[in-house]
Amino acid sequence: MGTKQSGSARKKAPAKATQEPHAYFAPEGLRFLRGLARNNNRDWFNQRKPVYEAEIKRPMLAVIEAVTGAMMDFAPGHVRAPESIMMRIYRDTRFSANKVPYKTHVAAWWVHDGLRKTSGAGFYLHVSGKQVEIAAGAFMPETEQLLAIRRFLMEHHEEYRRLAQARGLRRLFTEDEGHERLTRSPKGFPAEHPAADFFRQKRWGFGASLEPEMATKPEFAKTVANYFRVAAPMVALLNRPLLVKAERPRKPLF
Repeated sequence: MGTKQSGSARKKAPAKATQEPHAYFAPEGLRFLRGLARNNNRDWFNQRKPVYEAEIKRPMLAVIEAVTGAMMDFAPGHVRAPESIMMRIYRDTRFSANKVPYKTHVAAWWVHDGLRKTSGAGFYLHVSGKQVEIAAGAFMPETEQLLAIRRFLMEHHEEYRRLAQARGLRRLFTEDEGHERLTRSPKGFPAEHPAADFFRQKRWGFGASLEPEMATKPEFAKTVANYFRVAAPMVALLNRPLLVKAERPRKPLF
């Protein structure tokens, strides 16, 4: 007969591995967002904070991580930690007449390294109980960036027009036209220029709306990455004038 092992010598049962979140949402996540749209108040949200953490935040970070991993192949300059890409669900109500505290969607914005979070051209994703929105372009350029893009398009309008009319892009996306445009070319930009239609724009980009159930499919992150891949050349072109760093004058040697 073998001798009994002491308690310290016995092998411990392996601890259960923490289950990695899937890179897509469960139906409970969509139900949470639909419920939030109907009950946008702090009491409702705080009572369901664990649901938000488990069914919204964790899967969204997993989606971002999977999409970002794919972007190493076609947009490496937009790769950052998932936590810095995911946008807050809390609304900034300080200067708004609308005081509801929460957004009714969860969103992510992949900005280029070196550009501020809400500027430049980048990639956007949001999931709500009503739709999945995928977008790419320059949607909130700051004043200097707006001027830089307009000047750049004076010389590169043919290249931008070719990318914006590409069959692959048009097959997946619709051009963003739901924004205010200038009625005439801004000062310093000739009205008769071939790029005059671009000068009058305040943003440049494309978007796509999918059924919300797309977010619950296992291939969700792959689908988002494929959309971003198609739009990447256009995003890269819009960022070119914004990523040029002014050279500092060299100090004289003597």
